[in-house]
Amino acid sequence: MLPPGSHLLSLLLVIGTRSTVPSPWVPPQGCYVAEEAGERTFRCSQAGLSAVPPGIPNDTRKLYLDANRLASVPAGAFQHLPVLEELDLSHNVLVHLSGAAFQGLAGTLRHLDLSANQLASVPVEAFMGLQIQVNLSANPWRCDCALQEVLRQVRLAPGTGTGIVCGPGARPDLVGQEFLPLAGEEELCGTGRGGARRSTDVALLVTMGGWLVLVVAYLVHYVWQNRDETRRPLKRAPLLPVRSEDSSTLSTVV
Repeated sequence: MLPPGSHLLSLLLVIGTRSTVPSPWVPPQGCYVAEEAGERTFRCSQAGLSAVPPGIPNDTRKLYLDANRLASVPAGAFQHLPVLEELDLSHNVLVHLSGAAFQGLAGTLRHLDLSANQLASVPVEAFMGLQIQVNLSANPWRCDCALQEVLRQVRLAPGTGTGIVCGPGARPDLVGQEFLPLAGEEELCGTGRGGARRSTDVALLVTMGGWLVLVVAYLVHYVWQNRDETRRPLKRAPLLPVRSEDSSTLSTVV
């Protein structure tokens, strides 16, 4: 039998050892990890989430956060998922996407579902560098320059283009209309951030063109003036009148 001191020491060692063992990670309620077609999948559909949950395994290839209460996606929300290929954010209440929402996914993300949210506008910076197929249908789009710029950056998922409809925040004459035909007929970036860049470029070109016209006009005027000067006959110097005294002096000398 161990002495009381040894028994106490053994008990403390057991307790200390147990306290250092990390507890296993438990996914949020309503979420689970699965293997689907040989790919690591993390499903949090209808889990009542109001934010992107922490602890998503970094080898996740498919992430389903659909049918929750997500209102925004902050910068770098998925940058710890280096092999993520498919992201489903549909059927939430998204009203805001950070310009860096998908930072770190440029080389991997292929499919993005943003349908059935409350997005009126999205920053084009959020999609820069992404080679993705995206679903943007069933949102109350403002149908502005930003959306037109986004559509130039991404590929729409097949059959989803007709679902991109102008919402109440759009121009009155655009409300309720499909956006794709409008975007093909009208340049919406005449105002705003994208339009301001174009307007600045146009103003710069107009200014440079004006200076060029002035320089050319001056050169043409200079050349014509010099040609007239070369064609004009030389004027003879006027003869000075000879005084009578000088004539008498000249006769005497002769």
